[in-house]
Amino acid sequence: MSNLSVQLYSVREAFADRPTETLDRLAGLGFTQVEPFRLLDHAQILRTGLTSAGLTAPTTHAALVDADQPAVFAAAAECGVELVIEPHVPAEHWRTEADVAATATALNEAAALAAGHGLTVGYHNHWWELEIQLGGRTALEVLVDHLDPQVVLEVDTYWAAAGGADAPDLLRRLGSRVRALHVKDGDLATDATGQVPAGQGRMPIANVLAAAPDALRVVEFDQYAGDIFDGLAASRAYLNGGTR
Repeated sequence: MSNLSVQLYSVREAFADRPTETLDRLAGLGFTQVEPFRLLDHAQILRTGLTSAGLTAPTTHAALVDADQPAVFAAAAECGVELVIEPHVPAEHWRTEADVAATATALNEAAALAAGHGLTVGYHNHWWELEIQLGGRTALEVLVDHLDPQVVLEVDTYWAAAGGADAPDLLRRLGSRVRALHVKDGDLATDATGQVPAGQGRMPIANVLAAAPDALRVVEFDQYAGDIFDGLAASRAYLNGGTR
């Protein structure tokens, strides 16, 4: 199986207007895997559209905390997903260790339910989980202290760096807990402006990938000033042979 995927949020506007054509176009760029977002909103088209385009979705983003978890996991299983990732817990829930522990408890409970569907649960960071320090450690690493071993991480390496972390060093500290990476590049603005194809910005992409060689690499743009499909093609080409 390829270790390269693409987050559908990158092409959210095209996907909203022309979902099947967008999946076909991503396949035409050479991607064989995608990572859906808001799974319950898109499950119906994904059930048939993925197969039609020759794509699989080993991972997905879907709200799990305070969400309809049985519905999420049923949809994930129907779409062939293996790892369901909570994409966003707001910054106000990371200010104290008690808040972080509460998030961990919610994820642990979700993981226990997911196991009944043959699924794994993960968490995806933004910048605040790295920017916020609790007892001299990042809030993300405090979260890991409270997670059951079966809960894994998808580290958004760009947001980690935007939050002040040394992304390769963070990945080495987290080790095998990291199952997937969001790979993107740019000037590290937290408003998502200035993002560019992999290898063209400030991220030490080669060092990031070397620090988590077995993790799924998920290409993503939160925003892109150019043609998004050209940007994704450039990132894919770099990740398939570029160095920096």
